[in-house]
Amino acid sequence: MSIADTPSFSLRDRHLRLDPHAEAFVQDPYAAYARLHEAARAVYWEDYGMWCLAGFEEVNRALRDRRLGRQLPAGGTLYDAPHLKDFAAVEANSMLELEPPAHTRLRTLVNRAFVSRQVERLRPRIAALCHRLIDGFEADGEADLLPAYATPVPITIIAEMLGVPVEMGPQLLEWSHRMVAMYMHGRTRAVEEAANEAARAFAAFIRDCAAERRARPGDDLLSLLVAARESGDRLTEDELVSSTILLLNAGHEATVHQLGNAVATLLAQGGDPRRFFSTPQATAATVEECLRFDPPLHMFTRHAYEAVEVAEGVRLKPGETVGLMLGAANCDPRAFEQPRAFLPARGDQKNVSFGAGIHFCIGAPLARLELQVALDVLFARLPALRLAEAPRYRDTYHFHGLERLLCRW
Repeated sequence: MSIADTPSFSLRDRHLRLDPHAEAFVQDPYAAYARLHEAARAVYWEDYGMWCLAGFEEVNRALRDRRLGRQLPAGGTLYDAPHLKDFAAVEANSMLELEPPAHTRLRTLVNRAFVSRQVERLRPRIAALCHRLIDGFEADGEADLLPAYATPVPITIIAEMLGVPVEMGPQLLEWSHRMVAMYMHGRTRAVEEAANEAARAFAAFIRDCAAERRARPGDDLLSLLVAARESGDRLTEDELVSSTILLLNAGHEATVHQLGNAVATLLAQGGDPRRFFSTPQATAATVEECLRFDPPLHMFTRHAYEAVEVAEGVRLKPGETVGLMLGAANCDPRAFEQPRAFLPARGDQKNVSFGAGIHFCIGAPLARLELQVALDVLFARLPALRLAEAPRYRDTYHFHGLERLLCRW
């Protein structure tokens, strides 16, 4: 039974009642999205208390509309409670939460490390890492590929790029998970306190790393940010800390989910998975379809800076928030033929999984490369790979990823 056929789903006059924690929705949000595409491409999602957009055109347009942005109007904050002081300090200087000119200055500083030609140089290193990881579990004949493969690939690469100790990977993951829990629906006081503690510890760690880079600069991104800090007013100490935390968190969190989702998707197609990676072009197309078909981020928000119509008959007032349903947009039948068919060679290939506009994911070239290499190597090394159990998704909307990925070969 799909969520659209249960009491947890109700849609009347563009008002949606849909519990994002309902099991049927967690395991298959696309059934609900299909109902929205049929009945209302923009809905007031009562569980979130805001208008949400489900259509590809509407979401893509909103991502690019400069009348909408990430930074709260009039310098407001979502995290003004005393027990969120440290988390708020990190968020306040994150380029993800800022608009021009501050956003432009920060993004310009770090962008050079993530352009495609720079990232492409990492291909041999990523491949070597993937082979080493598979060497470690191949003889077992079975593994949960999330901790064994999908997690260490991106966390190792982003740590090496930034120049922080790779052996800190498990601790970085713990801090990251506690911080991103703040973006989930229905967070509790305990979640908030855990996120604040993680932000405080994470920031202290980055400040210590930055101090080491001042004394002993290296050929890494953190050294570049430290040099920018030392050159004057281009980067404050707080901006350096927030930018580094953002890059570490964003550099692995979504890619872990996408890699797990992609493996499950490809195995569900049946046959020899190596056929999806027969050429570099086929590999790239396969990754793009994985990004569209089952993306790792399903909800992103924007704040209105002035009165703006975000969909037919939906006009936001200044200060109001709109939810952009990226996962729904990627399976809009107005934008894609057979939207729930996995077709890497489709002629209408596009997605909003990395966003769009000035906040388009700065790490998109790196994420694409990691996915291309990690999937290609995995199926080349383990062509008999199969699911040992039906994959189950975690109750973490708006992040969309598996609880585990137990496979045999």
